[in-house]
Amino acid sequence: MSQESARIFLATARGSLAEGLRKIEHCVNQLNDEQLWWRPRPEMNSIANLMLHLSGNIRQWIVSGVGGSADVRNRPVEFSDRSNRPKGEVLAILQKTVKDADAAIARLDESQLAAPRRIQGRETNVTEAIFKPLAHFQGHVQEIIHLTREQLGERYKFDFVPKGKEQESASGQAL
Repeated sequence: MSQESARIFLATARGSLAEGLRKIEHCVNQLNDEQLWWRPRPEMNSIANLMLHLSGNIRQWIVSGVGGSADVRNRPVEFSDRSNRPKGEVLAILQKTVKDADAAIARLDESQLAAPRRIQGRETNVTEAIFKPLAHFQGHVQEIIHLTREQLGERYKFDFVPKGKEQESASGQAL
């Protein structure tokens, strides 16, 4: 990977984390504490549990695996937590993790992207240790958006509605 490609990859990874967090914050700001812990069915995850899970995953892969911090993850607790902590507390955990992950990525240069790592008992490298949890993060972001919309219905406030020419039909009408 060229130096420029590596720089673009690292900047894009940092941007992806920030964008995902922003979308989660947008959802959380529309919900109350009870809604954050609501489960569609008992065996499914709440938004709060998904946020704790994302924090654990990002911390394990990027903050620890890439950045070198101790791996303190307890994955089962991410899903079993029924504490009903206030949404601000749960959000602060995820925000801190994203901030720490961003800092770990910011410290990298292109020469480190192929460096070997061992995460979750498997051999990998720094590039995958960034890419894999980012894809996982984005998937759960969409799940959080869906769960928010499921609860709020027509009261859901969209974060972004495209308004470019790409959204117009052949007749010039917005789609």
